[in-house]
Parts: sequence; C-alpha cells; structure tokens
Amino acid sequence: MSFRSGFVSVVGRPNVGKSTLVNRLVGQKVSIVSDKPQTTRNRILAVVNRPEGQLLLFDTPGLHKPLHRMNERMMEEALRSLDRVDAALWLVDVAEGYGPADRYVSETLKRAGKPVVLGINKIDAVAKPKILPVIENYRGLLDFAEIIPISALSGENVELLATRLVALLPEGPALYPEDFLSDQPERFFVAEMVREKVLRFTRDELPYSTGVVIDSFTEGEPVVRIEATIFVERDGHKGILIGKRGEMLKRIGTSARHDIEAFLGAKVFLGLFVKVRSGWREDPRVLEQMGLGRARG
Repeated sequence: MSFRSGFVSVVGRPNVGKSTLVNRLVGQKVSIVSDKPQTTRNRILAVVNRPEGQLLLFDTPGLHKPLHRMNERMMEEALRSLDRVDAALWLVDVAEGYGPADRYVSETLKRAGKPVVLGINKIDAVAKPKILPVIENYRGLLDFAEIIPISALSGENVELLATRLVALLPEGPALYPEDFLSDQPERFFVAEMVREKVLRFTRDELPYSTGVVIDSFTEGEPVVRIEATIFVERDGHKGILIGKRGEMLKRIGTSARHDIEAFLGAKVFLGLFVKVRSGWREDPRVLEQMGLGRARG
C-alpha cells in the first residue's frame, strides 16, 4: 500500500464529542474535554500516525451563530480550517437528531467542496435499532464519502473511521516528524489545562465565559514557574472561583498543576490569579493572548 498524508477538519455543532474523538485517535490528550458547549475555542492541529499514513486533524470549535467577538474569532478558526484540508469529518450526536445548527454545518460543507465523512457519535448511549433512522435522516444532506457510526468514548468503530479517513488523503510522505504532537505551543496547553479544571470543578455554578491567560512561563531547575490569570465577567463569578478561604482556587490549581507536571515532565510552581473584566470576550488584546487572534491560514 502507498503511504498517504493530509489534513482533515473535524467539524460539527458544539458538544458532539469532537475533542474526545481527536484525543482517542491521537492516543493522548491534545484537547480539553467537558460537558459544557464551546469548550474548544481554538483550532488545534493534532497528528495521528498510522502504518498506512499520517492523518493531520484540525479539532475545531463547534459551529454556531456568533454572539460576540470571541465567538466570531472561534468561527473564523473553524471555517478557515476547511480551506486547507483534503477532507472533512462531520461529527453528529446520535441522540440529538437533526436540527437547525446541522443545516448550517451541511451548507458550510457544501460550499467547501471537500469529501465529507459523516461520523455518528455516542452510539454507546442508545439502543442499536435507533441508529439506522438517524443515518437515514442525514444520508440525503450531502454526497458522503462514508457514513460511520462510532463511539469516541468507548472506541467502537474509531479504528475503522481512521482507516477510511486516511484512504481519502493524497499519496505522499509524512508531513510532520513521528514525535510531533500539535502545532500549539506549551503555553497554550498549560492555559487549557487550567481552564479545563475551572469547567470541571465549578460545574453549573460558573458560566463557561471564563478565559485563561499565561502571564509568565519561566523554565528553570528544578522548577518551572508559571503564573496565570483567570478572567471572569462579574464579581460574583470571582467569588465562586476563589471559594471559601480560597479553597476552590486551590483545588483548581492543585489539579491543574498535576496535569501540567505530567505534560512538561518537570516540577511546576503554578500561581493563579482571578481578575474581573466585564466584556473581556470583546477585547481584542485578551483574545490575542488566548490565541484567538486573526485566524491562521
């Protein structure tokens, strides 16, 4: 078999499991995961190495109608990724059914004109007889290259999906070294690990409108010193994040530090600060610091 390599954009509406699938395919965590919509904000390139080819996945923010500048930047990231890929993977949630947001995705993919594989995710959560009607609902929307029911969580049919995606790529050598994981810098992953813990530990108490900026990242022996600011929009949100006697912020910091130490392979001092900035999602300077500048090519 000839070796193939190329780019695939993973698209879909928010919270359908795109990041869980990308992490499963890569074999380690490159995208944070939570049950809150719009968890993924940046376009993340993740490299999947297989014997028959190198699959370069763009994990993208969920496609939705933007309500503020941060969402606009997120949509730019998602839509521009389609300009440079060889194929697209449209991921849908088997339990949610077809809706207006899916119509927007299908129209976007039609305009892109790339081969599309439809992945029907979360089949572990429904009875098997319920899968076929969902396939039929989507089948006529596009001329799909493949339609594959999968479970990103359990791994069911994920290997089959990877094989079919690689088959759509052009013949050619690997485009990145085998040990290359992502095009995002270490600072980005550190900020995302902190944000993931905010989402996890505050649950429904705090809106997802929080952001993390790395203020300093100093490598040294024997400790890497990192300071980060968590942005919130209201004083009440700050109180939730800090918690009684600072317990919530300490919990977030301790859990994030463990993940960061595993990621960097070094001891870490992590200092967290909470800052109230009303309307930060409209602030270009803050968005630039979070990697949501003008979308990259």
